[in-house]
Amino acid sequence: MDPSALSSPELQQFLSEEKERAMLKEVVAKLTSSCWDKCVTGTPGSKFSSSESNCLAHCAQRYMEMSAIIMKRFQGMH
Repeated sequence: MDPSALSSPELQQFLSEEKERAMLKEVVAKLTSSCWDKCVTGTPGSKFSSSESNCLAHCAQRYMEMSAIIMKRFQGMH
């Protein structure tokens, strides 16, 4: 492989996009795990109860809001 290819803008863009995808997958996994543990207390059936659905929706919304706040604070630190 040509060493200059390692610093090409296309490769850098690809690596940046892959890093973003990996971070998004990690956030979704954490959100799923924490909200599932909080909201689904019994053995799940074929569908969620209305209280489980509401809890999951609110949990996910709060998680995303907090993630956005944290990201803004980290961006402000740089």
